[in-house]
Amino acid sequence: MTSNEFPKAPLDDDEAALAARLFDLARSGDGATLGAYIDQGINVDLMNHDGNTFLMLAAYAGNTSALEALIARGADVNRLNDRGQSPLAGAIFKKEDAVVDMLLAAGADPTAGTPSAIDTARLFGQHDLVQRLEAAGGR
Repeated sequence: MTSNEFPKAPLDDDEAALAARLFDLARSGDGATLGAYIDQGINVDLMNHDGNTFLMLAAYAGNTSALEALIARGADVNRLNDRGQSPLAGAIFKKEDAVVDMLLAAGADPTAGTPSAIDTARLFGQHDLVQRLEAAGGR
């Protein structure tokens, strides 16, 4: 499993179990454990069948432990999923303030995706965050 995309061929039972475990670790597991798998060769930007990377799932779930491990290993903080959503916009939607801070510090683009993080903040009336996102490089 070293390509970015979830394998198109059917996985055997062991591969499917490992993939499920890794994506679960991104959502709610220990970042050190996920990081150890990546250190052993799992692609940090591996995507599941919906185009969600580990980082996207961690951001959406508010798993700062996994997010920290992924960012430290060079995960793409701007990788969009198959629906055109960015991790930053997902974190804003879920009101994960700590995740928003971490993603911005790691260089997340507030204009990436549809809707963008700025548009998402506007939609939810988060005016202070809109100003912060615009200052971070948004329109």
